[in-house]
Amino acid sequence: MPDSASNPQSSPFAAPRLPEPVFLDARHHIRIYQGDCLEILAALPEASVDLVFADPPYFLSNDGITCHAGRMVSVNKGDWDKSRGAGANHAFNTAWLAACQRVLAPNGTIWVSGTSHVIHSVGFAMQQLGFKLLNDISWVKPNPPPNLSCRYFTHATETIIWAAKNKKSRHFFNYKLMRELAGGKQMKSVWTIPPPEPWEKKFGKHPTQKPVALLERILLASSSEGSLVLDPFSGSGTTLVAALRLSRRALAAELDAAWIHLALVRLCSDLVQVEVSLSCLHFDLDLHARSMDRSNHAPNRAARVPAQLQLVQQERRFYFIGRDDRRVIFSTLADSLDEARAKFRASGRSDSDALFIIKTETEIYLAQGK
Repeated sequence: MPDSASNPQSSPFAAPRLPEPVFLDARHHIRIYQGDCLEILAALPEASVDLVFADPPYFLSNDGITCHAGRMVSVNKGDWDKSRGAGANHAFNTAWLAACQRVLAPNGTIWVSGTSHVIHSVGFAMQQLGFKLLNDISWVKPNPPPNLSCRYFTHATETIIWAAKNKKSRHFFNYKLMRELAGGKQMKSVWTIPPPEPWEKKFGKHPTQKPVALLERILLASSSEGSLVLDPFSGSGTTLVAALRLSRRALAAELDAAWIHLALVRLCSDLVQVEVSLSCLHFDLDLHARSMDRSNHAPNRAARVPAQLQLVQQERRFYFIGRDDRRVIFSTLADSLDEARAKFRASGRSDSDALFIIKTETEIYLAQGK
């Protein structure tokens, strides 16, 4: 029988192994893992993450009602959002915060968003674990849903706690950029940022989805290009989208396959990049190269005579974006998508080689005055 000490995988003290990511983009350094965040975090290397953004369960699903788009709707979001009691909720917050603290780099920071239902537990757990509290941001929502019971003030804010790993951390803060964004003044801890805009929800929406603008400000304030960003409760992938746009590396954990699918669709829509090359041909329309006096020509002739347009070129082109190599791997002129795909196959490629197909239609007109 082999000695377990010589086989690290069989040792009861062996570190847990990361599962295979359900999404991996090696070029842009983006990874998504499906599973319990505590298990994913336990398998990550210690002190390997520069920044954490977490939007944990708020424990609000209590069979109540709220107002959304002028309609009365249930507040229930799923079993993951149901409260197990104050003690169990706090134990959960302490556990995932401790796991995040372990993987944070010595000078790394963490941002945690929440309402009054959870944020006080988060703050207390951070103090118990030895985090260094830096700021509490009040995120103001300009158009919050009304309070249907008329027994409370309308809930118009969320709190975001920003903390460093410990008291010895020398955290990064892009003070200069934040001052520029604030119009030359020190940026305050009250941020007025609208909720997710329609374009952010065109593929679907998560019940606690955060706006891209909020995550972009957080990443710009406390990380640099190339920094590794972690989101242990990824949801619809807003952190990943912001990281991609700002050239940060990112990894995320999410339990629900449906939300992972939504995150993938959002990411892929941003991953498509089309490069257009333009060639300019310079030529002289004058038949005579010598200088000419044009002072007698009517200066407003073009304005007085309506231009007649003549179609001189029309084309429909299809661009095939590679599944593995995110570039244009094939382009062709065709009258229809079916014809373009037939030409793609005829070139020796299969349909699975393409992730996206982009169609462009070009019409060039010659303006002629009478």
